[in-house]
This record gives sequence, C-alpha cells and structure tokens, in this order.
Amino acid sequence: MATSTYYAAKSRPPSARAVRDAQLMAEITTVWNENFEVYGVRTMWKELNRRGTRVARCTVARLMKRLGLAGAIRGDHKRPATISEALTDRPADLVERDFTALSPNRLWVAGLTYIPTASGFVYAALVIDAFSRMIVGWRLADHLRTDLVLDALEMAIWHRSGDGRRLDGLIHHSDRGCQYLSIRYTERLAGAGAVCSVGSRGDSYDNALAESTIGLYKTELIHRRGPWNGLDDLEIATMEYIDWYNNRRLHSACNDLPPAEFETHYRIRTAPAILTPAS
Repeated sequence: MATSTYYAAKSRPPSARAVRDAQLMAEITTVWNENFEVYGVRTMWKELNRRGTRVARCTVARLMKRLGLAGAIRGDHKRPATISEALTDRPADLVERDFTALSPNRLWVAGLTYIPTASGFVYAALVIDAFSRMIVGWRLADHLRTDLVLDALEMAIWHRSGDGRRLDGLIHHSDRGCQYLSIRYTERLAGAGAVCSVGSRGDSYDNALAESTIGLYKTELIHRRGPWNGLDDLEIATMEYIDWYNNRRLHSACNDLPPAEFETHYRIRTAPAILTPAS
C-alpha cells in the first residue's frame, strides 16, 4: 500500500453512511432503553418510523446486531397458578378459542401467574380487554385467595365503567380456577352485567389470549428485571410496566399501535363527537 493512500484514509472524514449509522444507533439505543429493553427488529423499526425517522428494516437489523441488541424471547415453563374446580355444573365456554372482539368491553379474559421472589412466591392476576389487548385490571398478592382476582376485577370494572359506560353483555372468560368460579366472583360479574365464560379443564389454549399476555409480562419484565426482593418492589415495577404496555408499547394486534391509542382511534371513528370539543 502506498504511503499516501494510508494517510489519505486516515485523514478522510466519515462517510455519509457512517454518520447516518451513528445517528441511528443513538436513536435505537434511546428507544431500547425507553421500552424495557424488549423491542426486536420489527417493533424497533415500527417505532422509529412512528417517531419520524425513516429507515429500512434491514438497516435496523444490521445496527441492532452491531449494538448487540435483541428482542425479548419467550420461553417459560409455567406451572399452574389456579386450582381447577372439579364441578360438573360450570359456565359454558362462550368463546371457543375465538378471541376477536369488535369493540371494547365485549370480551375480557383473565388469568393468574406466579413469580418467585426472595421472600416467597407472589401471584399476579390480570384482566385483559380482547379488543385492544389493554390490561384493564391487575393485582399482586402473596396468596391465591379469591380476593386476589376479585381486586383485579374491581379495578377493571372501575377503569371501564367509571365514565358512565355500561358493561351489559360483556363476556368474561377465564380458566376453571376455583377463584374465578367462586360465588363472590361470579356474583360481582353478574352485578356488573357481565356473562361468565369458562374454558375446559387443563387446556391453556382455551384461554390463550390471557396466557399470551401473561407470557409477555413475564418475558418483558419479570425475567429481564429480576431477581425480585418481594411484593413491594414487584408491585411498583408492574405498575410501571402496565402503564408502558397500555400507553406506549406497540402491539401487532392493534395495527402496531399502543392499546390506548388503538381504542382512541376506534372511538373517533364510531363516535367522533365524544372526543371533539364543542364549538
């Protein structure tokens, strides 16, 4: 190699591609840190474009690989958190593995999971609206009594009916856990105008949407941010995660919008006067 070639290369300014890559890597790192460090290539690409940064998906993949960033990968050996109720007279399965809903408050799914901590197991109950995948109710406790799922249900009812909206005709779907089939729980559902639906015994596919959301929660928060000391720190982290999940996390089932934004778009389409100030 000629000496002049070497010194020319040393003194040459960075190329336009190198400058662009450096800017994009800074943005990718910012988005990564702001979103629980769970976004993979596809979601990162969607988020960057939402923020006005026009970039190709292959470029995002190349730069994330250079940065050593990868999306959260699910993989959890889940043990049952509910105890199946051995009843022959139980509510029917009104969902039959079809978790589509045409509007909010048409179908809720509920599920339980467990989280090991330094001070013992903590149990989490979630209630999800199938229309937008929004987590409308949740509760953490160090026990599996009916109060756990009932508190999550009360939060969901308050969240969804606090502005005067009715819940008549809502289908509430769960597994056959004794907590969900307890008298207190079913009576509260009936009082809110909801119809109870229950999947078959020991079949997670009958409550697949709840299982999927719980899987995201454990993959994106529990496994990546642990180990946990106990109920208190886990409750604070869960509150932060659900706020992010509902309001900022892009969801493929919501046309790559956050659940709250997806519902807002729906209400603008169906009842624009509700969200348009009076002149």
